[in-house]
Amino acid sequence: MSLVEVLQSKNYHLIDVREPMELEMDGHIEEAQNIPLGELEVRKQEILNLSGTKIFFCRSGNRSGKAVDYFKSEGMTDVYNGGGYNEMKATLESL
Repeated sequence: MSLVEVLQSKNYHLIDVREPMELEMDGHIEEAQNIPLGELEVRKQEILNLSGTKIFFCRSGNRSGKAVDYFKSEGMTDVYNGGGYNEMKATLESL
């Protein structure tokens, strides 16, 4: 399933792995939950408890790629890299 198909299914959670100061500077997506990359391990259960597909994004797609790699290494398959903030925002607006 492609990222757009996941977004169209409405069965997903957006997780912004940027730092809070980046959200203040660059903006944020209203429906996204902010869990900075450095907090993923300690907040792992919180993320595992979310139903549906988890879509991670950050500023450029690098940190969200690391988040996806981490959760895949933990056995999760319903994770996607949404890329950078601007890309994710534009994709959502195009739906």
